[in-house]
Amino acid sequence: MEPAPPSKEAKKSTPDKGEAEATTKEDVSEIAYTQYEGEHQLHHIQKLIEKDLSEPYSIYTYRYFLNNWPKLCYMAWSNGECVGTIVCKLDKDKKGKNRGYIAMLAVEKSHRKRGIGSKLVKLAVNVMIELKADMVVLETEITNKGALSLYANLGFVRDKRLHKYYMNGVDAFRKKLWLTPPDE
Repeated sequence: MEPAPPSKEAKKSTPDKGEAEATTKEDVSEIAYTQYEGEHQLHHIQKLIEKDLSEPYSIYTYRYFLNNWPKLCYMAWSNGECVGTIVCKLDKDKKGKNRGYIAMLAVEKSHRKRGIGSKLVKLAVNVMIELKADMVVLETEITNKGALSLYANLGFVRDKRLHKYYMNGVDAFRKKLWLTPPDE
């Protein structure tokens, strides 16, 4: 049985190759968002992340997040092509608070400035809220002005600067979004 084409609603199936070819004349502004469904979608996520992010990730890193928290991974589709993805997790911090974590977010350069990254973050954060997360944290390069602006617009605040955090020697900002009032 072939999967259904993506819809504008999350949790729908992704297109197969034939459907992707059949929808190439679709309006580029039409973006469908889907939750991660399984291993058959992993190559789409890897392709975007490897092209966009400075850190190299092994297949085991992807599987760690995707197999343990598939409901916290979303993909954005345009004309049958994956043009955005977010990969997250939810666990407990040292104080026992439920902490959401955005591990990876990438949007194809040709599809940026269209709200796709913001929509992916909102979809993942909404699931984290349903799962009773107290906060969401992430790290981003201090030189990544687009990401810094996106997260600031979504209410994330700088928590700390992490010196030479990335393998390329660039510092990072840890950003935090409080979903419940922080402890004093």
